[in-house]
Amino acid sequence: MARSRAVWRSVIVLYFIIGLEILIMISPAAGFFYAAFNPVLLSLAQTSATRWLTAFYLPHMVSPSTPLLQTVRVAGSVLFVIGTLMFLVCASQVYYHKFMRKGVALGGLYTWIRHPQYLGLAITGLGLSILWPRFLTVALWAVMVALYYALARDEERRMLGEFEAGYREYMDRTGMFLPPGVETAVTRFLPVRSGTPKAVLVIGLLAICAIGGTVGLRAYTLDSLPLWSDGPVTALAILPTDIALLAHRMPAVLEIPEIKARLAGQTGSVLAYVMPKDYVMQGMIADTGGEWQLYKRHHTLAMIWDWIFHPFGHLEGGHFAMHGPMGPMAGGGGGISLVRRLIFLRVETWNGQQNPSALFAINVRRSPLFLADVEMHTLALQTVRDLPRDTGWGRVPTPIF
Repeated sequence: MARSRAVWRSVIVLYFIIGLEILIMISPAAGFFYAAFNPVLLSLAQTSATRWLTAFYLPHMVSPSTPLLQTVRVAGSVLFVIGTLMFLVCASQVYYHKFMRKGVALGGLYTWIRHPQYLGLAITGLGLSILWPRFLTVALWAVMVALYYALARDEERRMLGEFEAGYREYMDRTGMFLPPGVETAVTRFLPVRSGTPKAVLVIGLLAICAIGGTVGLRAYTLDSLPLWSDGPVTALAILPTDIALLAHRMPAVLEIPEIKARLAGQTGSVLAYVMPKDYVMQGMIADTGGEWQLYKRHHTLAMIWDWIFHPFGHLEGGHFAMHGPMGPMAGGGGGISLVRRLIFLRVETWNGQQNPSALFAINVRRSPLFLADVEMHTLALQTVRDLPRDTGWGRVPTPIF
């Protein structure tokens, strides 16, 4: 039994390592992490049956353009912080009672809930699944919740063996993961009333709702992307405020000779990401230079802080650690710059369609072509150069919106 508990806890630790991929990929340890983890992602990406696990279901590079998506993103940070604080407070309470020989911790949240630490970790994991929204993170969250239940049942079995009368009375007046009244209300309409079958049904429903909800959020995200399209070229604005700029200037941009010549030889669909020139996450789209491989920037702690507490700042112009004292929207003279970097990708859709569900489909191949830095007001071309086929993270599956 001790070995099985160690295995369960190892799986849970593995979940948080995978869920914290975003923190690791912007740290100097990124190379070591992906040496072990990327083969797993690439293996999942080999077949359509598992490729969806490596995909993302919420905007991560594009600033959310609707109140719903903005609310979901903020909720991710709130859940992550609340769950982490809950776990730390309850863990401190338990270890204080253990080291001070005060017996079992029964105060605080333990007055109503027998396993608030597991509840806190589950809430943290749910927030983490929003902050780094791979389908894999959500699927493993469901597995983690099932393991928490198994661990909780095992701990209760051992507590009953050691403190049978007192602990049974404590179980009668508390809930397992929620206050007793709330647990009763949540499970009132289940066809199974008690025991392991009820727990299995609840966990199964949680998994179905979690994965089904992410599928729905991905469809909603695709419908909400700020896109401009004309013929074979579709442009995605990283900043939703740029969609009006694209509507007015993108046709002329595509007529710039150096850009037109490069597009003339392309077959199929072309997707152009449009962003400020120093947009911090452009390395996830294409390898545009070492300065956009975030693990080389040595601002890991500041980036983590922004990622959690300024959910839109790093996308819209944010933190000094990611940009510079003026931010990406500022010009050298203190005015507003209209220089935009356009990263063009070839998209091999299976049916030649241009709609978002085709261009951003999970099974579609996207290959970087070239980048162009354009002053959108004067149409002055500052830079144009071809790009390698990989992103700044090599072949690691990265967000596409």
